[in-house]
Amino acid sequence: MPLAELNNHEMYYEVHGTGEPVVCSGGWGTYCHGAERHLPQGLTERYSVVIFDHRGLGQSGDDYDRPASTELYADDVIALLQHLNIERAHFLGLIGIGACIGQVVAIKRPDMVRCLVNTGCWAQVDDFFRAQMRQWQQVHHELGFDAFQQMVVQQAFSPDFYNAKKDRLLGPQGGWSELRDNVGTHDRLTEAGIAHDTLDRLADIKAPTLVIHNGRDFITAPRLTLPVEHGIRGAEGIMLDNASHVPTAREDREMFKDAILDFLARH
Repeated sequence: MPLAELNNHEMYYEVHGTGEPVVCSGGWGTYCHGAERHLPQGLTERYSVVIFDHRGLGQSGDDYDRPASTELYADDVIALLQHLNIERAHFLGLIGIGACIGQVVAIKRPDMVRCLVNTGCWAQVDDFFRAQMRQWQQVHHELGFDAFQQMVVQQAFSPDFYNAKKDRLLGPQGGWSELRDNVGTHDRLTEAGIAHDTLDRLADIKAPTLVIHNGRDFITAPRLTLPVEHGIRGAEGIMLDNASHVPTAREDREMFKDAILDFLARH
């Protein structure tokens, strides 16, 4: 198993494909352990894609004496790249805290970042998003994982997709399943996400950046993603008008994939 002792914890990672390195960082879950099939189609066929379990998720351990923050998670990624002898990589933040971590890496180690892609991102939470994350946390604590999963799945996917795929989205293998019986890591990811604040440092990001906005995202809506694009000099943006937090319609998935692959190829 690809495990490395990094930044005071044991970190699980996988590398798929060949070519220029792309670090792909997800949200409150993992693209490892077979879930690489959910990466944008064509990515692993063109690049060497590094994926990993955030600390406390999957097979990665955690150092609970250290407060969780996107700075801590960014240091984990930097340490992993050093372990793999990767000097520079494309950074793909796919939905949620993974995008925020990419911002911090680009600020702390600009020499490591060939380009940056952010989706489902934020530079600073507002009162609504803070309350939303706190409500998920409260539901998980008081009503259990199944109630939490039901709530977040309904907010993350379109009604049509939920109606068609409910049996796949809920249950032991459904959405956010890495947090089942793992409320402590949910708490730590929540604290890191709420505390994340790069708004006044976005101008320090020098890497070419693409920010994808999903017009019908109820979680990380354009009100949160647009300030990221506007705060990074020269950043490009693309709006998927009808996409929810997780793009599911075929047209949205194609636009999402094509925008990412085109941007990576240009840089």
